[in-house]
Amino acid sequence: MDLLTDIKKEQHFLTISIAYLGTKFRDELEEGMFDNVDIAKFDEIEDLEHYIQNCHLLQIPEILLLEIGDEVLDTKRLINNIRKNPLTQGISVILLSFKGDRKTVVETFRPFVRDIYFYPFNVADLRERIKLILRFRYIQNDRQTCPATPPKSYVIPPTKRLFDVVVAGLLLLLLSPLMLLIALLIKLDSKGPIVYKSKRAGTGYKVFDFYKFRSMRVNAEKELDELATLNQYAANNGVSAFVKIKNDPRITKLGSLLRNTSLDELPQLFNVLRGDMSLVGNRPLPLYEAQELTSDEWAMRFLGPAGITGLWQVTKRGGSEMSDEERRRLDNDYASDFSFWMDLKILLKTVPALFQRESV
Repeated sequence: MDLLTDIKKEQHFLTISIAYLGTKFRDELEEGMFDNVDIAKFDEIEDLEHYIQNCHLLQIPEILLLEIGDEVLDTKRLINNIRKNPLTQGISVILLSFKGDRKTVVETFRPFVRDIYFYPFNVADLRERIKLILRFRYIQNDRQTCPATPPKSYVIPPTKRLFDVVVAGLLLLLLSPLMLLIALLIKLDSKGPIVYKSKRAGTGYKVFDFYKFRSMRVNAEKELDELATLNQYAANNGVSAFVKIKNDPRITKLGSLLRNTSLDELPQLFNVLRGDMSLVGNRPLPLYEAQELTSDEWAMRFLGPAGITGLWQVTKRGGSEMSDEERRRLDNDYASDFSFWMDLKILLKTVPALFQRESV
């Protein structure tokens, strides 16, 4: 059963609030939204500011949708005030931009908002994105209101963070000559950037820029739909949250070597230093995969640490094929039971697992 359906049956009083500034899409957006979502609509930024300043704790919006045109300074001031206030700094802010230079809007607002949509955009996609954010809010609320279980939200232990920083820093120092060589070879092997950057969902569905050495031809993600029938995880039932294609034709000659030795993952050591992820944890997922794991049975994986290597990578890598359900359960198991000693064990198993026999 979907988590939202389950909670709504047991907690009829629970209402999620969204605040919308603007007029262009608010009525269309409301169609098809969850029954217990209340959208407060505002035409002027001053009215929205007054509402946020005067609403009590239980009325604070979960999500704030802001249409933005020429009023960049007023919008920036509003968002800054929201982030400075301890009661409102947790609001998820989504910008809907209709005017102005894209680069300027991104540089001005990206550090302070969850998403930016540029007109024209698909309102249905925006609605699904909002639903996804709300599902994760429900997950957290459900675990916090359950009296038999303490709140379950992952905060990296100091020892794990210290270990991550020290080990990642040392590895970057030791491996920097190798990384420079790989960068040169990628540049000589094929056209395109040396480092591939993509949006990934990690702990608590925190979205961040995820780095890898590029191992595919440029714009390879646009060919994914054409290769859906080759997805290893979907081989049995035709449907899967994960994507893994054997003998992927998009991979370059050098990319095949990098992937089979996992050398393409080395730039993620910078993600570890930044605190986006740990050395060991559940794999951060592309957003199109993460949105498939929002039911109460599988969302547990997002309540543990995200990492470069993890339990499922060392369980069957290079051996027999792993099913979609097996990987999901291993992710949930790690999120429930991880410890410092378990991480060390996984790290030790990772070294032989790097030299796998399968082509990924």
